Amino acid sequence: MTAAPLKEPMNHTTFFDRHSDEHGRLSLIPFCPDSHSAILHRWVSQPYAAFWGMLDKTEAEVKEEYYKLCDTPRTRVYLGLHNDRPAFLVETYAVEDSPLARHYSVQSGDIGMHILLAPPRHPIPHFSHAVLSAVMDFIFEHPDNLRVVVEPDHRNDKIHRLNKRVGFFHQQRVQLADKETYLAFCTREQFAMAKAREDRVNEPHTLPHYDPYRSTCGNALTTAPGIASESIDSETWAKVNRQLVQKALSELCHERILDPRCVDTTALWCNYRLSTDSGDVEYRFTAQRLPLNHWQIDLYSIERMESGRSHELDAIDFIVDFQGSLGIDSSRLASYLEEVTSTLCSSAYKQQRPWQSAKYLACADFQSVETGMTEGHPCFIANNGRIGFSAADFRAYAPEAAAPVTLMWLAAHKQRAHFSVGPDLDYQQLLSEELDLSTRNRFTQTLVERGVEPDDYLWIPIHPWQWLNKLSNIYAPEIASNHLILLGYGDDAYLAQQSIRTFYNISQPNKRYVKTALSILNMGFMRGLSAYYMRSTPAINQWLRELIDNDAYLQSKGFDMLREIAAVGYEIPHYDKQRIGDNPYRKMLAALWRENPHSRLKPDQRLMTMASLLHVDPAGEALLPALIEASGLSIDDWLARYFDVYLTPLLHCFYQHELAFMPHGENLILVFDNNIPVRAIMKDIGEEIVLQNSRQPLPEDVERIKVDVPEEMEVLAIFTDVFDCFFRFMSATLYQHADYPVEDFWRGVGHCIRDYQHDNPQLAARFEQHDLFADEFALSCLNRLQLRNNQQMVDLTDPANSLCFAGTLNNPVAPYRPSLQLDSDHLRSREE
Repeated sequence: MTAAPLKEPMNHTTFFDRHSDEHGRLSLIPFCPDSHSAILHRWVSQPYAAFWGMLDKTEAEVKEEYYKLCDTPRTRVYLGLHNDRPAFLVETYAVEDSPLARHYSVQSGDIGMHILLAPPRHPIPHFSHAVLSAVMDFIFEHPDNLRVVVEPDHRNDKIHRLNKRVGFFHQQRVQLADKETYLAFCTREQFAMAKAREDRVNEPHTLPHYDPYRSTCGNALTTAPGIASESIDSETWAKVNRQLVQKALSELCHERILDPRCVDTTALWCNYRLSTDSGDVEYRFTAQRLPLNHWQIDLYSIERMESGRSHELDAIDFIVDFQGSLGIDSSRLASYLEEVTSTLCSSAYKQQRPWQSAKYLACADFQSVETGMTEGHPCFIANNGRIGFSAADFRAYAPEAAAPVTLMWLAAHKQRAHFSVGPDLDYQQLLSEELDLSTRNRFTQTLVERGVEPDDYLWIPIHPWQWLNKLSNIYAPEIASNHLILLGYGDDAYLAQQSIRTFYNISQPNKRYVKTALSILNMGFMRGLSAYYMRSTPAINQWLRELIDNDAYLQSKGFDMLREIAAVGYEIPHYDKQRIGDNPYRKMLAALWRENPHSRLKPDQRLMTMASLLHVDPAGEALLPALIEASGLSIDDWLARYFDVYLTPLLHCFYQHELAFMPHGENLILVFDNNIPVRAIMKDIGEEIVLQNSRQPLPEDVERIKVDVPEEMEVLAIFTDVFDCFFRFMSATLYQHADYPVEDFWRGVGHCIRDYQHDNPQLAARFEQHDLFADEFALSCLNRLQLRNNQQMVDLTDPANSLCFAGTLNNPVAPYRPSLQLDSDHLRSREE
């Protein structure tokens, strides 16, 4: 029970004082053995305080013990008050003076801490967390305290859960003189992340989230089902439908699926008319035609005319109006319409949620930018389908919801599971770095209690949605036979990245990214993760790592990659490849760990996903011009820096090494120094790297990256993936929002290519063979792929023969083909 208010005058020093509406006032005063030992004795002599180790002490012995402790150099003891009543005890000490110093390498700024709570008379929800958070705030108020160290008894599960909730990581088990303990650490950053996680969990309408520290599953939809549709109102719905119809018109005209006719022109703009399949409806709009057949359409000019009257724009009506032209098979129409509707719902949610301006995001941290994006892939019309997610799932797991996600873990028998890893890591080391020691022991105990041998299993992190909606049903035979055993939730909270199945650890931000299988249908693929590919993923990444490290030119450009350093996969016999082929059911249970880019940063540098360069906020302001303005450079100079760190390394990989990536915005991280791009970091390597028509020998476990494609298609790795699928939109963004001429943008691209070719004359034959200054190149169409088969756009075993083409595009860099005079003039400008 809590003690009565202190009777003595409150003339002692109050070291710390804070107040909250939920928990009242918490404060710290110096512990006085004469005045406070009786109170403390009542606490430590009760069974709940057994781990404090003073159950059999008399009050006099407690007083004597604390006289000694208070006289110990660099040790401080505080009595904690709750609304002026004694409620907890805090001890801090210099770790280097303690027995702990013999068990680990003490760092400057380490401070030890013990905490004991009084037995409550009336339990207050989350009071222990509030107290520990207040104590951590107090400790970190001192600038010299950089990391808190605790050593709880290894049996004290309650305090382990509490420690982890504020950011501690239990790292090793040590034997002290009087007990066996865990050694746990919490840095300033870990504590700050833990507090941010709590703030996100406590935000209104956070749906649903399992919190392993609170052992609750909050789902506000059960009591307030209207939350599922709260972002859908007539005004917002009209806005997002108009925007999606604009995008559909632009991209379908770009891919030459639709062919509007120009009825009159005014300067740069033309008024267009487009009749539907039936001829009863006509769409009217005003547009400009930019390079690469990009249709810049005036959003507010679009009209849908029927029987001479203008009707509200509706994206579903648009698809139905042109079903025949779009070539959508009737059997697939409904599922494609569902993807379009889901994309609209996602857009409506992003319009309604609190959002940061483009100007703010231009200088924000990596995760703020990741969760601040409002658009998916720039080419695809249905780019946020996420078929399989409920309204609650969307708010729990979508990147834009920014809701913390706690991953689950499965134990997978080695008869079915396999683990692969790079040369500088092993399985046990990976687990020790990614999972708290107390959690590893809990998982091991789960296996022991099931009567199985723990060493026969590999542990796999899984997405909670995947377990609840797929694995627990489809893999039920494996569960029944103990080939799969659910271990439970982990400890750390993660945020979904733009790729939706990749997670950033917000509890321990120094840890690796985790990518899991997620069997939802999104943008033409089921977003699983191939267990078969996981066998060779670390080896492929290591091979590429060594290639980049040994290439002086790539090193000079600062080009880097994030290795997928370890992977685990589970292959179920029922879905054997020989029996069912390349099928989503074979990609339901796998995971990989990817390096964390933050360790690559120098002081004052920051990261930003390249997808953000196309971001336009709900108010219509673009991030890219704001970013360039904040850099202090001209647009020309900023773009030159950007092309040098992004395009040049891609050119070198293609020409020098026959390598092609999937270098779209979400797969590329840019490093900024004073808002100027200084390096590019490639990710998503294992599944999206190919060695085209190469005859160079490769290690056996890397061979699968070799592909044979028609020679003329090789250069589409640049023309399609870079020019058409990213630069086309980037140049249009600068034109629309900064009045920057598109010709100047493509001139900069041409100069970058010429500079690279000038610096690498040994590759002249390759430059001629794959001419980036050709007058035209084949138009490879992404929406045609999705419209043909929105379940699986491309046969990944034969991607080249899966593509759809529609004529050619005029190459916007063709006018900048090198010539003797042009080279002379350009080189002179470079020197100047």
